[in-house]
Amino acid sequence: MPNMNDVFAVIMGGGRGTRLHPLTQVRSKPAVPIAGKYRLIDIPVSNCINSGIYNIAVLTQFNSASLHRHISAAYGSVNSFRGSVQILAAAQTPDCADWYQGTADAVRKQLIEIQSAGADYVLILAGDHLYRMDYEAMAKFHWESGADVTVAVQPVRREDAARFGILKCESNCRISKFVEKPTDPNVQDELVSRRDPETPFLGSMGIYMFNTQTLIDLLTQHPDHDDFGSDVIPEALKSHGVYGYAFEGYWQDIGTIRSFYETNLAFTVPDSSFSFYSQKSPIYTAPLYLPSSVVEDCDLKDVILAEGCKIRDAKIEHSVIGVRSQISGGVTLKDCIVMGADSYSTEKNHSTVPVGIGAYSSIEGAILDKNARIGECVLIRPFPRGVDMDCGNWFVRDGIVIIPKDAEIPDYTLIVPEAFSFNETELQSARNFCFDIVPFREAVSF
Repeated sequence: MPNMNDVFAVIMGGGRGTRLHPLTQVRSKPAVPIAGKYRLIDIPVSNCINSGIYNIAVLTQFNSASLHRHISAAYGSVNSFRGSVQILAAAQTPDCADWYQGTADAVRKQLIEIQSAGADYVLILAGDHLYRMDYEAMAKFHWESGADVTVAVQPVRREDAARFGILKCESNCRISKFVEKPTDPNVQDELVSRRDPETPFLGSMGIYMFNTQTLIDLLTQHPDHDDFGSDVIPEALKSHGVYGYAFEGYWQDIGTIRSFYETNLAFTVPDSSFSFYSQKSPIYTAPLYLPSSVVEDCDLKDVILAEGCKIRDAKIEHSVIGVRSQISGGVTLKDCIVMGADSYSTEKNHSTVPVGIGAYSSIEGAILDKNARIGECVLIRPFPRGVDMDCGNWFVRDGIVIIPKDAEIPDYTLIVPEAFSFNETELQSARNFCFDIVPFREAVSF
């Protein structure tokens, strides 16, 4: 029987990440912060380490600088774990002037590096999914079934079928059909694999294990096949043994602002579907060497609080507070993701607003990216679902207000829906602190 030393893991470092814009304005999707102190890339890398896979490569291309820095800081030291995480960046060569055209094309362009690893099996992983998985169990299934290709699959509801690659799995777990994101109900009916009426389908998780030679053959014999889900897996069904490995644990594709927002806020409640608290299978990240957070005279409820924060006289509910967050007195936060800061600098520099959240600001339903500068008496409220807006130093995606990295919101700014009205508490706060301020007086009738 082979062992995990025979497996080489390849993690997709993300494309343009347009659905996560503006969080991907200056970084790739796997580099987006999550849960206060981690990055999305930490999830698949940690799963590999916990599964005994120590030879890992990350394929990068767009906005990759911060991802490279994080990988070097988190996994570049020999003290991190027994193996290495190498970066395989997209590059133009005399033989090819194109960048990666898809997931399969990215692997194709790095076949020389993959072959040089000398592994008999290649595990292909996405860099922007949230889950905890033992890849060794999947590898044993692959070996015992005699598969050429194994696809990790998960139960899917009928209403979600058009979002996934849906496959037909026979009783011996061999896949007989595969359709990428089927929308035709008749086609969907042909792909039912489960008797459960709630989740009648099996969907691809974007996790694939290949015999290395099989992967090489499929990619070299079909040079126009650029994507694993749309091209390579359907082609492999014609000539190879492709099997489905069932995974019924928690799994979330962090593909949109809404999914990113709701997934993060779900960490704040005691019965969260995914927990970072696991002694057996921890999630690793870059060591930060930060002091403990200082919290003075605050009211906190359902809050994740990372290291190195300074919070004074604030009321925070159902929110994620990232590393080095600076929150001044009188601030109220609800349903917010505050990603924190890259340094402790409180200097205004060329800005009139220091990094952090200014006094008496009230923010709800928002994502504040790294190094955001929120002035005093700023009021932010969520917009109706489905609303998208681009307003320079702030955005709205599916109703969620986003303050991009390094953006500045001046004192006394209102970011609220057109039909917004103050409740009594907010009205009194506005009267107390902002009555004589021209922007508020012009925008709000007292």
